Amino acid sequence: MRRLSLALLAALPVALVTAARAAANDGFTPVQPESPNASAISQTYWLILAVTGGIFLLVETALIVFVVRFRSRGRSREQEGAQIHGATRLEVASTIVPVVLLAGIAAFVFVKLPTIKNVPPATAGANPLHIRVEGHQYYWQFVYPDGQVAIHTMVVPVGRVVTLDVVTADVIHSWWAPALGGKIDAIPGRVNHTWFKAEKMGSYMVRCAELCGLEHAHMTGYVDVVGPAAYAHFLAAHKGASAALGQEVFEGVCATCHGFQGQGSYGPKLVGNALLADPQAVAQLLRTGKNRMPAVGATWNQDTMTAATTYLKQRFAGGSSGS
Repeated sequence: MRRLSLALLAALPVALVTAARAAANDGFTPVQPESPNASAISQTYWLILAVTGGIFLLVETALIVFVVRFRSRGRSREQEGAQIHGATRLEVASTIVPVVLLAGIAAFVFVKLPTIKNVPPATAGANPLHIRVEGHQYYWQFVYPDGQVAIHTMVVPVGRVVTLDVVTADVIHSWWAPALGGKIDAIPGRVNHTWFKAEKMGSYMVRCAELCGLEHAHMTGYVDVVGPAAYAHFLAAHKGASAALGQEVFEGVCATCHGFQGQGSYGPKLVGNALLADPQAVAQLLRTGKNRMPAVGATWNQDTMTAATTYLKQRFAGGSSGS
């Protein structure tokens, strides 16, 4: 028993050091929040971590103390321990304290929930940006108010409220930009809503937080937060069947299975594929799918389809694998 006690005492500092290192490497901590709703989520996380961490330390310390203090000390296994017939104060405290802690956590969460879910009136401003987020197997598509379409990377201006209508054309996905807010599911036949207001320029990772199929791990993306001039340039470059959109379709949709050089991977190679010289045949394939290929372009508008078929024909139909 003495050896066990010493082992437990030795393991405690090792566990604490390991936990500290994990926390320092973002193992236990959320990313730096850059939006008011993300800040509310982070604050809720830290409160719950502080309460549960304190309870863990208290319980584990008491456990080690009891193991050491009340070890057998050579007594026979058949010998009964001291009989305790009640400790009213301890029993009452062990009931009331957890209730108070849970009530405090619940109250804090309910105070923060409105900020997490809805744009606060003081934050909304006069000109929010509305973007439709479409989850597809296996990419994100963004539709802007004036019809511009982007794939994989959402570009928004810094300091402006962005409201998102999150939908899906196939299976359940889950939109999650950790630095900009919580998760929101994209469910077939339903429109869900979320928002953010990026307070600092930068590029923020997006993940699909719902296992949505074979290539789920590749369903990532970015939110690029830029200044007014860069945002205006982005909108101008994505009007109609633009070359920028065609490249995004290839890199964000096609390259997942066919490789970034069109060399083939899970899907066949694109370099020199004669089918790509026929835009109508390519459009039909993208809209309906074939064999293992899903109908990745089933809901694309004509501009998006034209941008995709034009880019694929220009880049790969002649056999060149260059950019």
